Parts: sequence; C-alpha cells; structure tokens
Amino acid sequence: MTVNQLADQKPFTTADGSTIRSILDATNAPVEKQSLAEASLPAGGETQRHYHKLSEEIYFMLEGEATMEIDGELQHVGPNDAILIPPNAWHQITAITNIRFLCCCAPVYSHEDTYFE
Repeated sequence: MTVNQLADQKPFTTADGSTIRSILDATNAPVEKQSLAEASLPAGGETQRHYHKLSEEIYFMLEGEATMEIDGELQHVGPNDAILIPPNAWHQITAITNIRFLCCCAPVYSHEDTYFE
C-alpha cells in the first residue's frame, strides 16, 4: 500500500512556471499511468501557455479565483470547479487571487511532454 502525505512532498517549479508538489507520481510511488499533484500560483501569476501531446489533464480548484484559457476559450474558475484539458489543447491559467489546485495527468506528467509557443 502506498500512502503519501502532501506535507512531506517537496515543491518544485514545472516547465510551465507553476509551483507543484507531486502527491503521487513515478518519482515517489509505483505509479505507471497517471500522476496527481498540488499546484499553486500567487495572485497575478500565470503559467506559460503550453500543451501536452500525450497527457490528458484535470485541474480541480481548491482555493482562489482564476481565469482558465483552453484553445482560446476563457472561463472564470474557482473553488470546486473541475477543468478538463484534453491532449494537444493549448492552455494557461492566470491567478486572480492566490490559487491552489489539484492536477491529475494521464499518462504521468513529464517536462518532456510540455510544449510551448
């Protein structure tokens, strides 16, 4: 059985500029097909617009307000919103207030699967 505590995970900056803590992924568990991380951005912060060729992502907003852009479509998002980001979809999240959200990727997130303009 694998049980990881969020508080035990060290934060790092992803290729898109967000700060994440991997909760369960190939670096800290015998995960093969998905990953789960907590991501955060300060008010006014944003990820660099990007896409993933392989990974389908789901963001689940825990705290704060943001603008989510997927393939040119903008939507205001906040706590308890779940956002589907299909593979090959350009996307960017911009924090209006400090935000914290869960990010699930399948297959497992990798920097090598992150592409920029």
